[in-house]
Amino acid sequence: MRTINKENISASCGHVLVLKGGTSPEREISLLSGEAVYQGLLRLGINASVLDVGDSVVADLQNLKPDLVFNMLHGQGGEDGTMQGFLELLKIPYTGSGVLASALAMDKVKSKLIWQRLGLNTADFEMLSAETDWQLVIDKFEVVVVKPVNGGSSLGIAIVKDAAGLQQQFELASKFDSEVMAEKCVVGKEFSVGVIDEHLLPAVQLSTKREFFDFDAKYIDEDTEIICPAPLSDDQRQELNELVSAAYTSLDCKGLARVDVMQDQDGAFYLLEVNTIPGMTDHSFVPIAAKKSGTSFDELLLTVLELNQAAS
Repeated sequence: MRTINKENISASCGHVLVLKGGTSPEREISLLSGEAVYQGLLRLGINASVLDVGDSVVADLQNLKPDLVFNMLHGQGGEDGTMQGFLELLKIPYTGSGVLASALAMDKVKSKLIWQRLGLNTADFEMLSAETDWQLVIDKFEVVVVKPVNGGSSLGIAIVKDAAGLQQQFELASKFDSEVMAEKCVVGKEFSVGVIDEHLLPAVQLSTKREFFDFDAKYIDEDTEIICPAPLSDDQRQELNELVSAAYTSLDCKGLARVDVMQDQDGAFYLLEVNTIPGMTDHSFVPIAAKKSGTSFDELLLTVLELNQAAS
């Protein structure tokens, strides 16, 4: 990333309010991400404050009167276009993607339908309901990944191989969202690529002893291996980056985001999802990749602030 004038950014962005917490199942991760961003802004000399978002958010925003909201709310209510639309109505600028992009990226089915229409590689899927013929889905895909349609941090996700397990996992996933999908399981390597506007961070390869990269593997396990930059050939890296850029652009994302991708055993890449408010904890992939590319956490925050100013 190019050099940014810290003093100019600090002087011109005004009062920056970091939103964290919220009420989604990803609240605990959002608290960590938001606090990390808040502390980074303070180190940069930014006039910053932080808000744990709750039922009084309307009054809180009116009282705090921020010039810019740095949104670190993960999941429903903060990452799905809801908070973005609310801030639009209040005419408060905010970091990250807009209302439509946020809503599309949060909805795994809508984003996959767009990618399929554009010819971008993503695994086939079926929507699940109480009336689903469980065996028919297993016969079609053999092994599936059951996912809440809306949500992140791998909550409510599991790999299943039989009809009974599919029905059981559907019921568990339904606790996280009213819509649940079964996606054909892509067996292979998992990658995550941070995107900030048109700039791509080095790809991260994820390795875990668990069946897949679930919540515990992401945030709890100490033996989770994060390889950055991912050991890819030049051709593979170019193919992956082109797919990531196309996915980001197709949803009209802005600012910082993260694209998750699987690579099957034949080397083909498959889009999983786009996270429009990626985690910023010490376990999170975007800060790790930024550091590997020579960009510190605080410099990453400055880049986000600069992009927001350029867009305003």
